[in-house]
Amino acid sequence: MLTLAVLIALPAATRAADPRINRGNDPFLHVSSAVAGCSAPRGPVETEQEWLDEAHYRIERGNSCWIAGRCRLSNSYDYDKEIAESVTRRLNSLNASLQWRERTSLWLTIQRRFIYLDGCVAQDFDISGFVSALGETADVEKVIDRTTRRP
Repeated sequence: MLTLAVLIALPAATRAADPRINRGNDPFLHVSSAVAGCSAPRGPVETEQEWLDEAHYRIERGNSCWIAGRCRLSNSYDYDKEIAESVTRRLNSLNASLQWRERTSLWLTIQRRFIYLDGCVAQDFDISGFVSALGETADVEKVIDRTTRRP
């Protein structure tokens, strides 16, 4: 009986010893919080084992644009900090008619020149206009909209 209890508790103890952290230092920005009841996404956090499992794939994805001749930097993840700074400036200067701060609860994750947009938006919010404006940020390859209209 004791052995069974130890075996059941072992996976939980392993999870507690392996915290989820942002191992790739991917920018994760909370940019608005106007929609009540919108849950925060997990963000770019993972356990060490998840990080190791993804390492080869991450290296491959990071280098592919350089190999294809589409990037000026040798790894697409090297753009992320610069994109985070640029997108913050862009958000601060976006047209007031979008009312994005007043009508959204949003988080941005930036990984390998992609912006992942998570969170909640008002029913009549112009999400396509907002996504388009984010996509105009220098060096952004794609904006992936994962927002919901129902928190």
